[in-house]
Amino acid sequence: MNMDWNQKPQRAPGIEMNEVTDGFVASRQDDARIHYLNPSAAFILEICDGATAASELPALLAAAFDLAAPPVEDVERCLAALMNEGLLVDLAPPTSRTP
Repeated sequence: MNMDWNQKPQRAPGIEMNEVTDGFVASRQDDARIHYLNPSAAFILEICDGATAASELPALLAAAFDLAAPPVEDVERCLAALMNEGLLVDLAPPTSRTP
């Protein structure tokens, strides 16, 4: 995935998260599928609020999980997977309007 790190990913509406042993289960009311997420993927999904830039996510994940270095490639793969599964809304930036 060639990602624009300036994007501000947002969790798709209607996602329910439930903690289970060793992770979380995410589901959407309009989709019969259930998604198992490890704790770091669940953390990323939770902080994708549409206001936080993707470039901030690796450092936030490193701080939350006490990692030695920000896992940039892992975050990029995770964002791609969450997008492919419909758990994140489109990462495209809003088009700018000129008056």
